[in-house]
Amino acid sequence: MAKLTDAAVLKKRPDPTKRLELHDTGGLYLVVQPSGAKSWAYRYRYAGKSRKLTIGAYPSTDLANARARVAAERVRVQGGADPATEHRVAATAADDFAAVAVQFIQRYAKPKNRGWKETARLIGLVPDPAARSQDPRTFIAHRDGAVKRWGHRKIADITRADINRHLDDIVDRGAPIGANRAFAALRKLFGWAETRYALAANPCDRMVRPSAEVSRDRYLSDDELRRVWTAAAELDWPFGPFVHLLTLTGQRLNEVAGMSWSEIDLEKRLWSLPRGRVKNDKGHEVPLSVEAIKVIKSVPKRPGTDLLFSTTGKSPISGFSKTKATIDEASGVTAWTFHDLRRTLASGMARLGIALPVIERVLNHTSGSFRGVVGIYQRHEFPAEKRHALEAWAADVMRIVMGQPDNVISFRVQ
Repeated sequence: MAKLTDAAVLKKRPDPTKRLELHDTGGLYLVVQPSGAKSWAYRYRYAGKSRKLTIGAYPSTDLANARARVAAERVRVQGGADPATEHRVAATAADDFAAVAVQFIQRYAKPKNRGWKETARLIGLVPDPAARSQDPRTFIAHRDGAVKRWGHRKIADITRADINRHLDDIVDRGAPIGANRAFAALRKLFGWAETRYALAANPCDRMVRPSAEVSRDRYLSDDELRRVWTAAAELDWPFGPFVHLLTLTGQRLNEVAGMSWSEIDLEKRLWSLPRGRVKNDKGHEVPLSVEAIKVIKSVPKRPGTDLLFSTTGKSPISGFSKTKATIDEASGVTAWTFHDLRRTLASGMARLGIALPVIERVLNHTSGSFRGVVGIYQRHEFPAEKRHALEAWAADVMRIVMGQPDNVISFRVQ
């Protein structure tokens, strides 16, 4: 049978008594309904059985595009895929919580919010390391997140009681503020989904955040910092080096947890964070002190992964609350968070005489000295000053860890 042509497809008339299927090539068929509607289908065999995948309607999908789609699907079938079944499952799961969550990130959070990756994490989506892509469609469910918990349930079936149980679990893990952030992200997700899916109402309405919040000013004293550092040194890999780098660099928890070898230049002693990995969506360079390089070089390179800190080889480490509980018990230091290590670095640098704008550049802050008009016109990144500040801080940390007296002479970086 000859291949179809554009003219033949256009002119083909329906049979009012039955559906017609005209074969083109490679399993592609033109389907003509008695009503005159035309569409494309791909027929193939999988596991010894016939399968049919609808490609698209004509004329929105023309002959050339239908052939290209079939060529691609044929390659997938030869590789063991069953695209017709995949399509049917995807259609059935269109309003599953997991599918809605991905759509929320892709269609709402990412275009409107530069902190969309944090929003994704709060609802339980983390990047799929195997894909090494920032496309939300390559995200996977985090083991402690809402997506993992409710992934295959219809979003319309998620109740206020479900949400409260999830938030209570986060609080019970020792992360009351994290529960507040998760609640805020879920409220936005359900609000967005309310007009798109069969939700009678947003289940987060009339709920209150699970924990009260007060502004924190906690930082570790020298003695507390020494005890935390020493306790971290006793942890099994990778958590010990991870805590030490948190202390020495002052960067955010997830930025250090997701550190990759490809971001580090050991020769230049520089850690380059791409914009997709930072909270303010602005690429950030962190000069690495001599002590930080020592920690990094102590980390074994594991085959098959670019991540420094991973127990699976596929995703960054997690379980921070358990790690902190172990440090608390060993050090006797309590009522602190890993984020307080950033505040400890800032306080320590200020004590050493480091200028505030330099400290803020080290922390990658865009507020404070760089808010408003100043931030628009002040583009200097202080690379030399940041390196000097981080070396001074690392030297002070080592002094504290070794129990040496505070005889440091303060200096000010211009």
